[in-house]
Amino acid sequence: MTESQNTPTTERDQLAPMPEDWQRALAVVAHPDDLEYGCAGAIASWTDAGREVAYLLATRGEAGIDSLAPAEAAPLREREQRASAAVVGVDTVEFLDHKDGVIEYGTALRRDIAAAIRRHRPELVITLNHQDTWGGVAWNTPDHVAVGRATLDAAADAGNRWIFPELIEQGLEPWNGVRWVAVAGTDRPTHAVDARPGLERSVRSLLEHRAYLEALTDEDPEKYCRSFLGGFAERLAPRFGGTPAVAFQLFGR
Repeated sequence: MTESQNTPTTERDQLAPMPEDWQRALAVVAHPDDLEYGCAGAIASWTDAGREVAYLLATRGEAGIDSLAPAEAAPLREREQRASAAVVGVDTVEFLDHKDGVIEYGTALRRDIAAAIRRHRPELVITLNHQDTWGGVAWNTPDHVAVGRATLDAAADAGNRWIFPELIEQGLEPWNGVRWVAVAGTDRPTHAVDARPGLERSVRSLLEHRAYLEALTDEDPEKYCRSFLGGFAERLAPRFGGTPAVAFQLFGR
């Protein structure tokens, strides 16, 4: 048991509800399954409410299954991701084709994400934990760190016409309408969404990554998904008025 689990929840620890006065979101992550582990339950609730959510993945997850060569894994994992997104009401899934496992943080990645932000014109941008660790006990992957940090930067890049001016030449005018960047899978959450309405679909969404899950664990896939997602939501309940939650670290702009 960690020190944080021994510490009583205080009013200062409570998570605020996520903003609701927005219509379009863009979720930017490194790999297929990142959103399903992080926040698909919240996305299901948002699409139910009529909001538009699009996915942008930096890779096709081609290096994620040891028993499959990248040329075989990439189209398989793309199909799984599209099916997974559909479960939670997301129709638009785009891939950038950076190389899985060796994504480099830098201007090329920032430009690609800024271009997508200008295309989709979201008010909310979502990404995954960009810190060095998961809760200080497990090392994060360089892909997550690179994409998360580049996404936070690209939210500002997208609104500055003098950064990546070549995007204007491609017909992508600046978009300075991003109001928040929400980071999922963080150990520093500030805001949350009720996990209950979208929990079943989040389980089914993660289950669509069948090939990946079967390579990852010997446990029954449905039992594994339900335990992981349900357990994580329940652990956040004391910080969200007793309600199981999907949490985010929210950065305003």
